[in-house]
Amino acid sequence: MSALLPDAPPARPAMGDPSPGGGPRAVLALARFEARRLLLTVPVLLAFAGYALWIGWRTPSSWDGHPALQDVDRATQGLPLLVGLAVLVGASTGVLRSHRHGTEEHFAVLPLTPWRRTVAHLLSVVPAALLTAVGVAVQFGWEALKPGAVGHGSPAELAVGPLSVLLFGAAGVLLARLVVSPLAAPVLAVLLLAVAVLGVGPDGTGGLSWLAPSVAAGTSTTLPSELLGRPAAWHALYLAGLALTVALLAVLTAGGRTRAVRAGLVLSLAAAVAGGTLQARGAAPSPELTAARERVTFAPEKEQTCLRRGATAYCAFPEWEPRVDAWAGVVDRVRSLTGGAAREVPLLVRQRVDARYGPYDDSAIPPAEGRHQVTVGTSWGGNRVPEFSSAVAAVFVAGSESAGAELCDGRMVTVMWLSLSWQDDPVDALRRVRVDDSLRGPATVLAPTEPLSMTAAQTEVVRELLETPPPGVAERVREHWAELTAPGVTTAHAAGLLGVSAPARDAASEDGEKCEA
Repeated sequence: MSALLPDAPPARPAMGDPSPGGGPRAVLALARFEARRLLLTVPVLLAFAGYALWIGWRTPSSWDGHPALQDVDRATQGLPLLVGLAVLVGASTGVLRSHRHGTEEHFAVLPLTPWRRTVAHLLSVVPAALLTAVGVAVQFGWEALKPGAVGHGSPAELAVGPLSVLLFGAAGVLLARLVVSPLAAPVLAVLLLAVAVLGVGPDGTGGLSWLAPSVAAGTSTTLPSELLGRPAAWHALYLAGLALTVALLAVLTAGGRTRAVRAGLVLSLAAAVAGGTLQARGAAPSPELTAARERVTFAPEKEQTCLRRGATAYCAFPEWEPRVDAWAGVVDRVRSLTGGAAREVPLLVRQRVDARYGPYDDSAIPPAEGRHQVTVGTSWGGNRVPEFSSAVAAVFVAGSESAGAELCDGRMVTVMWLSLSWQDDPVDALRRVRVDDSLRGPATVLAPTEPLSMTAAQTEVVRELLETPPPGVAERVREHWAELTAPGVTTAHAAGLLGVSAPARDAASEDGEKCEA
């Protein structure tokens, strides 16, 4: 009779039982399988393909080839969030696969318990985070290897991208354990994506904003790395603790109530709370940081090293000393076109920045007070070159930045010719240095401090000098330097001295109206 009785089903291992069939080796085997499936899902493939294409398209021209690495590290945090959303959907889909296919009851006869399968799904997210780390390393390394790179990156800022992917992946697994619906993860991902696209994300100005995975600094002003005041290390601890907390909650929800899981949950939660609390406190600048920012703003000479190149001294913050030669190249080209005493006048180029409000504000820099002093900012390349060149030319002509900003007569023709005539594409440089990107009519000319301004007549003369320069313009500038830089010279007279026709419109009237205004 015993031969006719069916065999009893194998006993399932008790909770936490280190059964060979449900031990670490089986968990790792399932994790490898799920990681491969996760990386091959359509959302994740598209996300990584877009991430790679964006790095390849954006990085060669970013920051005009002159990045500051304390900005680059933060710039690596945006695209990984999109990868994280795709991983969230993919991880949730993997957990719910057995429910969709109606095979969940078959897992009940296997020694691999639900919570161990949950651990495997959580481990399957790790390769996606590692691939994200590779993308971050490629992007940052590419920028760091550019000849014009300066500054220092933060490892904690660079860790935000991979940690965000881990967090989103763990959230996808937890969501699948809480809500048995294939629509839950996509809906959540779409909502989070909508928040990001609408630009209502955190800006870092308050402690609560640091509870988000990534906190951008909405500014175009680059500060010395020690003045950023971002609690990046505490934020990385917060993200790591939060990701581990979410992961262990998923294990706990699936039935993994072992001592190790409970202890890990307590420790990870403590790390997340500690990181979140300390980052909120660190978001507010300390008195020491505030004093350092004010010192750099109002007394930059106390923090700078000065290097001399010919008749010009260049004073820069330590991280920007490698750019002195680039600044000197512009100053030397402009100086070589001047005449009279300007060719030998001592010049001081000082780097200045308004750091009082940290990386969350773009404040204008007032003109330098001293004579023959020129301001250079913390950004370089692209439009910054003709802007700096215009400031240098205005100081050579008017004597100071404040006087250059008030130029209202024909001297602007000389300033703009000095600034642009030596550049590779002078006409394009004229367009780019004007606020409205125009080549006709009046316009405001950008500079590191106060902008300059051109009348329509001055624009017409300068454009003719740059498009079809008559022979010997440089010699005419040196020969008539005193007249071209004399206060009150009209645009028409400056045009005649330089060998071009006077504008058809009443240039003298325009100069007078501009000076009266």
